[in-house]
Amino acid sequence: MQRRSGGNGTHQGRSKQAVFAEKSRIFGALMIETNDPAIWRNFLPWPDAETHKHARGRLGVVSGRAHQTGAARLAARAGLRIGAGVVRILCPPDAVAVIAPAVEAVMVTPFNSSETLGREAEAMDAVVIGPAAGLDESTVANIQALALCGAALVIDADGLSIFKGRSAELFAVLDRDDVLTPHEGEFERLFPDLPARGREQAAIEAARRAQAVVVLKGAETVIAAPDGRARINRNGSPWLATAGTGDVLSGMIGGLIAQRMDSFDAASAAVWLHSDTAERFGPGLISEDLSEGLPESLKSLR
Repeated sequence: MQRRSGGNGTHQGRSKQAVFAEKSRIFGALMIETNDPAIWRNFLPWPDAETHKHARGRLGVVSGRAHQTGAARLAARAGLRIGAGVVRILCPPDAVAVIAPAVEAVMVTPFNSSETLGREAEAMDAVVIGPAAGLDESTVANIQALALCGAALVIDADGLSIFKGRSAELFAVLDRDDVLTPHEGEFERLFPDLPARGREQAAIEAARRAQAVVVLKGAETVIAAPDGRARINRNGSPWLATAGTGDVLSGMIGGLIAQRMDSFDAASAAVWLHSDTAERFGPGLISEDLSEGLPESLKSLR
């Protein structure tokens, strides 16, 4: 199966070039947009009367072992909330008994090897891997297998850190529709020479090297595409500084990509919605609250 190829596609309506020109600013020699719903809200994948669950996209989320399942459950629920029609957690056999009682609409499928994982993922439109996946060679093998399955990949957390000092192995299997979502520590493990350049320029160069979308998380998250486009997110919320919120963001990005939204726009929309949902909730937010609050943020864009 060929990888999805929508990363540099065009949308109906106003051209990206026109919106880019209106919303961008000069940062040194770089042109960077402010991430604003006006850029991508018309591309959000709203269902209509004829839409069925499989038409809304199929998202897979890879879980870690039995004691490391929470991150995958957070990502899966976020993918379901943001609109993916079918969400399935793919997990090692020992994790089934932990995950199955804790989910409802999300399905569970065990795999016992990277080859089996790759086969199970062939039915998926997008797959999230990395949150609590484990820092061992099985994670490397799983990513390599998933790269052959045809789904767009969202790679986070352990799926990034395991490639410290060997990033070329990761970049070799990526596609322009894939998304990397590092925080600053994970970013430095993959791109040790880039942080000194400043966040915006570092993210843009990282996306060029990886030939994938890069989401450099932080108070002002930077979203960069492999073709040089970049957006800076300015509605960041301090309430997101709590465990698990990054896993939710990965699931949101994956859920939008599964619905065939362009990966760069999907990442941009998810980052903005993630922050907007957190700010609406305010004090006391924990990561589990984000999926429950997401419908209000989505309604505000309809």
